[in-house]
Amino acid sequence: MASPSDRKATIIDGKAIAQTIRSEIADEVRHLSQKYGKVPGLAVVIVGNRKDSLSYVGMKRKACAEVGIRSFDMNLPEEVLESELISKVHELNANPDVHGILVQLPLPKHINEEKVLGEISLEKDVDGFHPLNIGKLAMKGREPLFQPCTPKGCLELLSRSGVSVKGKNAVVVGRSNIVGLPVSLLLLKADATVTIVHSRTPDPERLVREADIVIAAAGQAMMIKGSWIKPGAAVIDVGTNAVDDPTKRSGYRLVGDVDFEAACRVAGWITPVPGGVGPMTVAMLLRNTLDGAKRVIEE
Repeated sequence: MASPSDRKATIIDGKAIAQTIRSEIADEVRHLSQKYGKVPGLAVVIVGNRKDSLSYVGMKRKACAEVGIRSFDMNLPEEVLESELISKVHELNANPDVHGILVQLPLPKHINEEKVLGEISLEKDVDGFHPLNIGKLAMKGREPLFQPCTPKGCLELLSRSGVSVKGKNAVVVGRSNIVGLPVSLLLLKADATVTIVHSRTPDPERLVREADIVIAAAGQAMMIKGSWIKPGAAVIDVGTNAVDDPTKRSGYRLVGDVDFEAACRVAGWITPVPGGVGPMTVAMLLRNTLDGAKRVIEE
């Protein structure tokens, strides 16, 4: 463990920042409710009973209740037909009290994820994964209706920590549709010079060493070593990996994609795991739901 005297980095407290954002959202929800007598509504569709999915969904429900957003829950069995799932999505599209629709991923193997996500109304796509939203995110001078929650949370952590992105070298480690790709597009929109490092990149260390901003989203426990980090860099660690830890009651602990202790001695800013990006993802989902509701209610 690094003793505090070794620590250079400012720890970015995602939990505290998310709490601030949630109280800002709660104020706006109260205002909508008082002025128009309406509140935002978020529908969460979950298929089957994956433990991780159920715990995420529980977290989202609780967060909605805390800020005054109404939750619509739809729990469908593992063996639900794709056509039934799509007709449920259409029902939610048509429901005027629902302003955001989230289909919890991953879906069971027999369901075509792309097809289902494409059926969500663009105006209610609070996850920001509709191909039209991603397409607009990728184009200069266009704005999507919603930005994906985790990438949006990463940029919010940087801006609320006083880290400017404009003109900086940013390296994104990982190219998933959920984080790596959209976060690189958001960084580009914010005028960073962006490099994406992935599993086929021959010398990732060389590229990461040049980065003023590192977004780690590879899903590989502690892949990014302290020695890879440029002194003073801002490090946003999106990874959540379970590693065996016999000292814990659960038998494991969560670590990020970055070797946190070592990186703390070099980085200027760093997010911890847990307590960094995770809470921000949920806060951005609430923000997107509120924004979707405002577009409809304030029209």
